[in-house]
Amino acid sequence: MMSDTLPSDVIGRRVEVNGEHATVRFSGIVPPVAGLWLGVEWDNPERGKHDGSHEGTVYFKCRHPTGGSFIRPNKVNFGVDFLTAIKNRYVLEDGPEDDSKEHIIIGNKPVETVGFASIIKQQSQLSNLKEVSLINCAVSCAGEKEGIAKACQNIREIDLSKNLLSSWDEVICIANQLKHLEALNLSENKLKFPSASPSLTGAFSTLKVLVLNRTGITWAEVLCCAPGWPVLEELYLSANRIHISERPTDVLQSLKILDLASNPIVDENQLFLIAYLPRLEQLNLSDTGISSIHFVDAGIGCKTSMFPSLQNLLVNDNKIAHWSFINELDKLQSLTALSCLRNPLTENIKEARTIRQLIIAKISQLKTLNKCEILPEERRGAELDYRKAFGNEWKKAGGHQDPDKNRPNEDFVAAHPRYQLLCHRYGAPEDGELKTQQPCMLKNQLLTLRIKCPDQLEQKVLEKQLPDAWQRN
Repeated sequence: MMSDTLPSDVIGRRVEVNGEHATVRFSGIVPPVAGLWLGVEWDNPERGKHDGSHEGTVYFKCRHPTGGSFIRPNKVNFGVDFLTAIKNRYVLEDGPEDDSKEHIIIGNKPVETVGFASIIKQQSQLSNLKEVSLINCAVSCAGEKEGIAKACQNIREIDLSKNLLSSWDEVICIANQLKHLEALNLSENKLKFPSASPSLTGAFSTLKVLVLNRTGITWAEVLCCAPGWPVLEELYLSANRIHISERPTDVLQSLKILDLASNPIVDENQLFLIAYLPRLEQLNLSDTGISSIHFVDAGIGCKTSMFPSLQNLLVNDNKIAHWSFINELDKLQSLTALSCLRNPLTENIKEARTIRQLIIAKISQLKTLNKCEILPEERRGAELDYRKAFGNEWKKAGGHQDPDKNRPNEDFVAAHPRYQLLCHRYGAPEDGELKTQQPCMLKNQLLTLRIKCPDQLEQKVLEKQLPDAWQRN
């Protein structure tokens, strides 16, 4: 909706201009040019021209030096209310017959109506909706009070990604009218979240899935709003520059899936703050910069009390370069699925199969690796190969086939915490298994050829070395 009349709360409003989204940061005169201007900060800073300054005067501030522009109000789309968007998206166009005249009885008098059947048809269409997608439909507000509740009372899932919602309060106004709402996607709405816990209205009392990717929310704001999500099971917070600074206490206790991908969670201390969410089954830490982890409450061969229900861990696109990270994951008592792609440790394509075998051998309960099932035969083969591959190192460290003499040093046990257990399961490797093959160098592939002429018995035997693949033509 474009208009020369500005909303009273124009500062902070989300707007759309020629398909690009921005936030209004300024409204007023910008001399020497006459007339009213809006100063906007673009979501895409390449769309702008300056940092909010003009001829030495700062009118507003931007995060990026080219993130701002001045635009006339009549060029800006302030969006539409929720109900208008849903009618535009879901209500079928009326046919010619819908404009026919009808008569209904009110009291004792017949009343002529036009398009009454059309209204009933529209209401029926909206009231039957359970799953709604309003992606990029310029939704900016809830609209008429209780209008949503009257028209769309059965909605259970809504996707409101890439709209013009400006604040969490406006989201509450929408959700408060949907008593059966179970899933809500608000990704790519730059929302203003409350700094103090909002009053508990029951707006999200049935909500189980909440997607807040690229909304600009902070961890403090998550915890501030979380009391209003009493039964939430899935929370998606990707790409929000989140830094976990506080442990969730009495909130998020029903959470089963937490997506923190593409946030700067570079150290394990942040993770330990969420390590005691009792029902957390899946955690996405892809592209967070994490490189190491150490569960200090569990020694070698023991299980940690942290992440007690965690079954599925995603750590793709990180800086994991050492096997100690994989060793620590074996301490997680419920872990059965791991995705660990595009890390320094796993980036050698030529050794991909060997790397997979090592990860399988090091994490005892793993059933799925990088979305591929681990069958019992593959696990057995991986563990036997692992036992053989590090057998010589084990012997040099003090390992021995005789159980009474089998005392590998601490460094070996720390690097290979499951090795002793595998020896107990499959037996210690025999010396015959551990013979080191000669490197595949030319000198190790030569045959010795002795040449002597039978007619010259006194002549010395001539020795020549030739490649074993040599042929005489």
